[in-house]
Amino acid sequence: MAFPNGFVWGTAASAYQIEGAAAADGKGKSVWDMFCRRKGRIWRGQTGEVACDHYHRYAEDVALMKRIGLKAYRLSISWPRILPAGTGQVNKKALVFYDRLIDELLAAGIAPWVTLFHWDYPYDLYCRGGWLNPDSPDWFADYTRAVVDQLSDRVSCWLTLNEPQCFIGMGHQQGTHAPGVKLDLPDVLRASHHTLLAHGKSVQVIRARAKSAPQVGWAPVGCLSRPATTDPADIAAAERASFAVDSDSVFNTAWWSDPVFLGEYPADGVERYGDSMPLIAPDDMETISQPLDFYGINLYQGGSVRAGDDGEPAPVPPAVGEPITLYEWSVTPEALYWAVRFCHRRYGKPIVVTENGLSCMDWVALDGRVHDPQRIDFTQRYLRKLARAIDDGVDVRGYFHWSILDNFEWNEGYKHRFGLVHVDFQTLKRTMKDSASWYGEVIHTNGQSL
Repeated sequence: MAFPNGFVWGTAASAYQIEGAAAADGKGKSVWDMFCRRKGRIWRGQTGEVACDHYHRYAEDVALMKRIGLKAYRLSISWPRILPAGTGQVNKKALVFYDRLIDELLAAGIAPWVTLFHWDYPYDLYCRGGWLNPDSPDWFADYTRAVVDQLSDRVSCWLTLNEPQCFIGMGHQQGTHAPGVKLDLPDVLRASHHTLLAHGKSVQVIRARAKSAPQVGWAPVGCLSRPATTDPADIAAAERASFAVDSDSVFNTAWWSDPVFLGEYPADGVERYGDSMPLIAPDDMETISQPLDFYGINLYQGGSVRAGDDGEPAPVPPAVGEPITLYEWSVTPEALYWAVRFCHRRYGKPIVVTENGLSCMDWVALDGRVHDPQRIDFTQRYLRKLARAIDDGVDVRGYFHWSILDNFEWNEGYKHRFGLVHVDFQTLKRTMKDSASWYGEVIHTNGQSL
């Protein structure tokens, strides 16, 4: 089993989850800094104020990445670190930090893939309406300009937004993530539309100002279904279900990706949302649907679907005793196969798996090592399915394992350990897990060891 020559093997992380230094060197507050102060919102009252202290230990962390043999690292930039007020004055000390991080990665032979927004929205801008404010797309474009002007001489791979379904759906509809509000559907869709406009304007800035030829994509959640069997009727039902807008939740694929890649909102969503639809200006869809170079997909699991008696998708409940992760997410390797296949067919772009992984209960054993056989088995199963998709003609360009380090898992605090590297959050000592060495061999053999 081998992957294409030049296949990108990497890991990923995000600024708020690992950097710490929450108030250092002029950084402004994010909605997550404020959300973590609210009693009862984060597991055991934990925060990202220190996290992995990557801000001060980035060189040590890059050395670990090099030791593993990574070809790429997907990082995110902290918007309120770059622009403490969200707009206006650029924080030069923040630019120095990201300059040093990028240089350290390049010196280690690791390509930086930069995500511009991974949920840490500037609190000052939230107080001005946040994503509900029609100026928010321009705010994001201004921020993009500051980052691209500073880093694009060395960064060529860019992602605009990470998982808009989460920071809008969980942050602005369900209220379980920052900023922790529960908006009515019209306001949720208004915020969603501004988010999509921000993506489009960000792409325009990258294309106009990048100093090296850019490769641009984004990374939505893989809200996709898998067929219960290989019967063509079940496959067709799963594909329909994968792109349906069938509830008032924004956790779906087509509502976000159709505007970006096809230039229009999906018809079933427009019909379902009805009078709750946002106001769409004549040139909005053109702005949103800027040409992209790849489709990033964050995929951990996928529900099972069969064709009902009428041929329409019918969900198949999970099997009793099915394997699950610590997050109680189903272990469904075949979901990755169908997700990349369905998205490639619908949107016609090369695919990059921008997140995939699992949370486990990892700790340092008596022998001083961290044994995580479940992570190895999980990743091997998913990568085998990814290889099958490539064999079947899907253009997959890369795979980023989530995550390089155990880190702050949002409202779940430090309960979940997703890392290839264990972090002792008392001492901040790093310990490579067995899975890190295993993944290094996968990279070294370009997947043949699978």
